Amino acid sequence: MSPRKSGIIIPHRVTWYQRLLIAGLSYVARLLMASWRCRWDKPLETAVIEGPVIFCLWHNRLSLSIATWDKFAQAKWPAKGVVALISASKDGAILTEVVANFGIKTIRGSSSRRGAQSLLEATSWLEKKHHIAITPDGPRGPCYKVQPGIIQLAQVTGRPIVAFGYHIHRKIWFKSWDRFQVPLPFSRCDFRFADPIFVPRDATNDQREELRQRLENVMMSITTD
Repeated sequence: MSPRKSGIIIPHRVTWYQRLLIAGLSYVARLLMASWRCRWDKPLETAVIEGPVIFCLWHNRLSLSIATWDKFAQAKWPAKGVVALISASKDGAILTEVVANFGIKTIRGSSSRRGAQSLLEATSWLEKKHHIAITPDGPRGPCYKVQPGIIQLAQVTGRPIVAFGYHIHRKIWFKSWDRFQVPLPFSRCDFRFADPIFVPRDATNDQREELRQRLENVMMSITTD
């Protein structure tokens, strides 16, 4: 559990030697990403949206999220930047340092830790014309199960959810709760995205649940293991 001060959860931070190690690993990751043969399964001319969006991807596809942003998403969905919602845990501290090396800002929190504060911070970043990236089944699962936080953010801000899916043709599977996937060098990676989902500001509890289930179904329809 994250350290607490006066009842407030303080996100974990990496040590100086972890930061050095992560910098080296990030360099290796850049070389690996450069070898991947990435392509869109869907024409880029579709689903044109003005303003920032809420990107949605499964936790076990995080290894591809940076490549998606670098290679394609910045051009299709222009914004001042992208901010990722990452757990306040020790693992989240490491991931925060990794994505920082690729110019991605972070919000530290989840539905179980700093949930209300994370929602406020995400709303503020969207108002400042930054995209938000969320793994709706993280940080602890269940795998491939959308939690309601992303629906709440879309309702409060009026910004659309754009679901991303990936198919990695040659990959390594890790023995984690989400069976985390990393493409092997020179693997082909198919990027997929769905049409935007909007959540009405006056949506009822039942409507939010319907949209949560719809998002989950859409995510599964563009996910191939």
